Amino acid sequence: MIYDQDTLVSLLPANRAGEAMYSHQGLSYGGFLLRPEVKFPTVLSIVKTVLQYLHTQQISSLILKKLPDYYATLPAQEIDYLMFLLGAKNNQMGLSSVIDLTAPRLPLSNLRKRGIKKAQKQGLVIKEESEFNAFWNQILIPNLQQQHQVNPVHTVEEISLLAKRFPENIRQFNVYHNGVIKGGATIFETQTTAHVQYISAGSDKQTLGTLDFLFDYLIEKEFTHKHYFDFGISTEAGGKQLNKGLLQWKEGFGARTCINTVFEIETQHVHLLNAFGYD
Repeated sequence: MIYDQDTLVSLLPANRAGEAMYSHQGLSYGGFLLRPEVKFPTVLSIVKTVLQYLHTQQISSLILKKLPDYYATLPAQEIDYLMFLLGAKNNQMGLSSVIDLTAPRLPLSNLRKRGIKKAQKQGLVIKEESEFNAFWNQILIPNLQQQHQVNPVHTVEEISLLAKRFPENIRQFNVYHNGVIKGGATIFETQTTAHVQYISAGSDKQTLGTLDFLFDYLIEKEFTHKHYFDFGISTEAGGKQLNKGLLQWKEGFGARTCINTVFEIETQHVHLLNAFGYD
């Protein structure tokens, strides 16, 4: 928590791991949260103050998962410029697929159109639901175990608790065929953006067009009031590996590439801000 006199001007979600401070290892993105009225000199002072404090705590580096620009409620790239001044490293980068819902929509690919028609012919039904057990236990967990031998980041108990606390921000949409769940998506909704946190479908998703049908509905009907629709990243290993098939599927809806940037700043470099002309 960073104060200017008695006024809270910024927050930095963070956790420590050894000699490094991360913002944030448990979050898709972190970075400095700033009050709307904060201007560049104050942002510089905020970053300088934080780095000085971390340095005194024997923390040698700050790993900063910068807030993607399409989540910001105001233009704010002061941090990017300060990272340049500090000589921050950029060793990680996520490739995310985003649709600007306020711009003229790019046409669906023929593959996506065919998938939607399949679903319509099969009579698939989309339902928004308040519970997560069916999607987690019948679709998401089995798929992640079979394909990657991992579990979801959130247990069903954790996502249910979060949704109870933030009912307007965490929403679950499931797809059914003859009363049987076939797939779904968990959406994290912010002021500007609908973000796909989890997406999964049964092995018959190609035959039924499950996800094509669901995402056409989410993009064209459910979240048209948002500025952006964010499919999330298609990369692994800090951005060094690209899931080409997943990326192609997202781009079939008209999504285009945005970058999720991770900076590494050595706290001892805080002195580089001293000569910039602000106290």
